[in-house]
Amino acid sequence: MKLNDELEQLLKNLHLNRILDIYGEQLSAAEKEDVSYSEFLTRLLRAQWHHRQETALAWRIKRASLPENWSLASFPFARQPGVSRKQIHTLAELDFIAKAENLVLVGPPGVGKTGLASGLLLKALENGYRCQFIRAQDLFDQMYASLADRSSRQLLNRLSRLDVLLVDEMGYLTLKPEQSNIFFKLMEERYHRHSTIITTNLSYDEWGNFLGNPTMVDALLSRVRHYCHTLRIDGPSLRDPQG
Repeated sequence: MKLNDELEQLLKNLHLNRILDIYGEQLSAAEKEDVSYSEFLTRLLRAQWHHRQETALAWRIKRASLPENWSLASFPFARQPGVSRKQIHTLAELDFIAKAENLVLVGPPGVGKTGLASGLLLKALENGYRCQFIRAQDLFDQMYASLADRSSRQLLNRLSRLDVLLVDEMGYLTLKPEQSNIFFKLMEERYHRHSTIITTNLSYDEWGNFLGNPTMVDALLSRVRHYCHTLRIDGPSLRDPQG
């Protein structure tokens, strides 16, 4: 059944596009099932609400710059004995975010650190948290560039407000002191306010090799590790050829 012109225009003006799309089929179904007016209206509004939730999630995922929509459901736990499925599922309840705790995943390349971290970030996005994925190289490049145009404060303000910041592949870098200083300020401002997830191939006692300044590194690690879950993944590479 075709919408009358006034109803169609009202739905457009109110941006109820999902109702606009499904009105005809829902009206036919309601007539066949002889449902009440309130049930018919509920069906329309429920569909519109779900559509808005899906659209909002898609926007948050895009804004978070996730490289892929890795989910925990697709992680190959059977192929990675170095990861506790129970521990990951406990983390997926997101209590660590509510408590502003950090998460550091340590292990050699290919063991699944980025996949697990991204899966947890996706879970956080699905629950409405403001999140950002960024590779460490890109983060430190942005920090260095911010010195030239004096935008370091704006960069820190943006990153420090995120509910979850995922810094991927820490440790493959050679940093300038200015970059290390800005990173320290970032972690200081996020300390016990918001959660930071870090993936790295370095144990904590090796962080000084690329961050420099032992005193600053000690202060940084005291903040990172104070409220923190550390997952050390000692297992096979998931990138090894199969078969």
